[in-house]
Amino acid sequence: MTTLVSERPGLRPGIDWHKAIALRAKEREQYQRNNPRSAQFAQRAAQHMLFGVPLHWMSDWSTPFSLTIQEANGAQVIDADGHRYIDFCLGDTGAMFGHAPTPVARAMAHQAQLGYTAMMASEDAVWVVEELARRFALPIWQFALSASDANRFVIRWLRAATGRSKILIFNGCYHGTVDDVFVDLVDGKAKQRDSLLGQVSDLTQHTVVVEFNDLPALEAALAKGDIACVLAEPVMTNIGMVLPQPGYWEAAQKIIRRYDAMLVLDETHTISSGPGGYSGQHQLQPDALVLGKPIAGGVPCAAYGFSHALAQRVEQTKRNAPSGHSGIGTTLTANMLTMAAMRANLAEVMTDAAYEKMFALANQLATGLRDLIGHHQLPWCVTQIGARTEFQFCSEPPGNGTEAERILDNELEKIIHLFLLNRGILITPFHNMMLVCPDTQESDIAYFLQQFDACLRQLI
Repeated sequence: MTTLVSERPGLRPGIDWHKAIALRAKEREQYQRNNPRSAQFAQRAAQHMLFGVPLHWMSDWSTPFSLTIQEANGAQVIDADGHRYIDFCLGDTGAMFGHAPTPVARAMAHQAQLGYTAMMASEDAVWVVEELARRFALPIWQFALSASDANRFVIRWLRAATGRSKILIFNGCYHGTVDDVFVDLVDGKAKQRDSLLGQVSDLTQHTVVVEFNDLPALEAALAKGDIACVLAEPVMTNIGMVLPQPGYWEAAQKIIRRYDAMLVLDETHTISSGPGGYSGQHQLQPDALVLGKPIAGGVPCAAYGFSHALAQRVEQTKRNAPSGHSGIGTTLTANMLTMAAMRANLAEVMTDAAYEKMFALANQLATGLRDLIGHHQLPWCVTQIGARTEFQFCSEPPGNGTEAERILDNELEKIIHLFLLNRGILITPFHNMMLVCPDTQESDIAYFLQQFDACLRQLI
């Protein structure tokens, strides 16, 4: 095995740089040859879309030009050229429970005959909040159209209710497009993220950032008494998965309460942990909880819940405020179509049985990945939370955002991703994350492992 790390510092140990570059060129040529209709759509799109895609993130896939999708159902996607893919990306969590689940499609078709939106409460909304309260042990709920909005609204509510202006986040976190969270820890100091566009105010004035898993840093920041809330994923998921160290959240919750701050858990991704999320699986007790893209079967929606005590403070704050727009909420929030979809998804798709199947499949995938990585003697590891699995370019899982960022290799990721895509497998473009859904088959896992092995053999 030839290792040429010194010639390509960004590439991981164990990978032959020359082979990797040759494989990249070969896979790009194969993609261009195999996808003429997607190429035609990409050319047309380039005339009227920024970066040639509906959302500029879509240009982050490993492909030379955007893949055009025609159909997505269950665990499969079909593109414009008729190629069928096993989908382990699942809309980067939006379709965590499969594309177009039958109960959700049926509920939406029924509701479509009865109205879409009226800016009034629906019967489905009442059922949904009762179910959310049961699952997540938080009694009071509100809705939004995305987790970004939900996080934004929760921050506003908590700043208003506590009278404190600052929030605390963890280095490398992701909570959607909330302005306040685009702050990194650089050489021990908070720094506004360079990639943030159009920001006119200094975010570091009201956002405190510390490393995940660092209890002394958390306490030192909270001890100043000016932080309204700690906003966190219980497991960091967007910079590569970073797991909490044993006992971390138990101790962190005590520290947060000691200084009268609120704990907000964003479970948009960690809902992969079980029907009640990571907090339910691990008996965490947040003051507020945010759920996003998968809870309505992929229909745009989010929800956020409060404890009784926090809800009372929030309601009193609103009653005491001057009349007028609060800056919280949008007109289409909790529309009838979305509520029907969410009810069907919670009742018939996000079931205990579905999670049991997903966990078994994810365990099979994680075990197979570890076996292959060990067989090829690569210094990589595999991290898993429930139905979410990721291989990372380090021998031990990273302990914080800085460590996770250090081991990222965008070039190597894209080579692996494109190799898999050319063989009918999709994984999340931003990192090496895979999801399984109730429609994923054991044969899909076996095929993925076979092709992953074939890719590694061409890289070492």
